[in-house]
Parts: sequence; C-alpha cells; structure tokens
Amino acid sequence: MGEHPRHATGDRIPLLDVEEARRRALDAGIPGYMADLNIFRTLLHNPGVAAAVNGMLHQLLWKGTLEARLRELLIMRIAWSTGSVYEWTQHWSVALTVGVDEADLLAVRDWPDHEGFGDVERAVLAATDESLADGRISDRTWAACAEHLDEAALVELVVAIGNWTLFARLLPSLEVPLEDGVEPWPPDGRTPDDPTEET
Repeated sequence: MGEHPRHATGDRIPLLDVEEARRRALDAGIPGYMADLNIFRTLLHNPGVAAAVNGMLHQLLWKGTLEARLRELLIMRIAWSTGSVYEWTQHWSVALTVGVDEADLLAVRDWPDHEGFGDVERAVLAATDESLADGRISDRTWAACAEHLDEAALVELVVAIGNWTLFARLLPSLEVPLEDGVEPWPPDGRTPDDPTEET
C-alpha cells in the first residue's frame, strides 16, 4: 500500500541539489520555497511537469473555494488509505496550521466512528473513500455533499481528491524520501499496516 513496504530512498530519481532546484523553479515560474521540498527536487527534473503540478497546488491551496479544513481532512484520508507517508507527514503540519484539531486528523484513520465529524465532513470523507475504491462518487454521497457545498466547491472537491490521489501514487513510484530529520507518520508513528490498528 502506498510507499509500503519499500522505503522511499530517492534512488530512482536523484534529488536535485537545492540550489539547482531553485534555479529550475525560478525559470519555470515556481516559488523558490517549493523547490526546497523533496517532491519538487524530484519533479524539477522535468520543469514543465513541475510547473503544471505547482499550478494545480497553487490554485487548490491558495485560491480554492473548498474550506481548508475539508481539504486537509480529505488529503489525510487519502494519505492514510493509500499508505502515503510523505503526503501524511507533509499535510499533518499543514492541517494543524489551518486549524484542524489533532484528534480530527487522527480520526480520519477510521472516520465513521468519530463523533467529532459533522454531516459535511462525513460526506466529504465518504466521497474520498468512494473515489479511491470505485473511481466515482455515488449519487447518494454526491447528494450529501451538495447539501453543504455549492457547484464551485463540488467541482473543487472532485479535483482535490484527484490531485492528492495523484500525489499518493507518484510519490512511491518516484521514491520521494521524507525531508532530512522529519519523523514519519506523526504524531505516533502508527502506519496503516500496523497490526494494532483498530478497525
């Protein structure tokens, strides 16, 4: 599942030196701070692809209409469901920064049992699960989402699920490693493959 059991090493596509990554990022119109991330130190071997990926991220993260809390919950659910340690680890801190409670982040592991989620969170997480399992959101779940989200947010919801599913798939194949000194699977190191996981 995801990057398991193989450890992401960066051996398939060697990480660009940070200064070279920043130079390529500047030429491609990508902010320099993005070039410091291992994902972009990998993607910038193809600056055009890196720029396209950055454009989607820029729109969804900074100009989106979907509430940041919902976006981060669906990202964390994708990361957990696919075993994407890089995605989980990166967005753990992002989600906390935008005000998502740690208990809610941990609850995406088994969200149907979490009493802290309301109807809109449950609808979005169900849409995420259905997209991962079936490639399509069911009519019932779509209707539940549409009770809380307008058309612009519904479109963004589908695109956001697709975008971070893309990341969950490309990270293991490119073997993108975590940044130096970063501990995996915050806050407790528990992984989706952990036999102690409660289901």
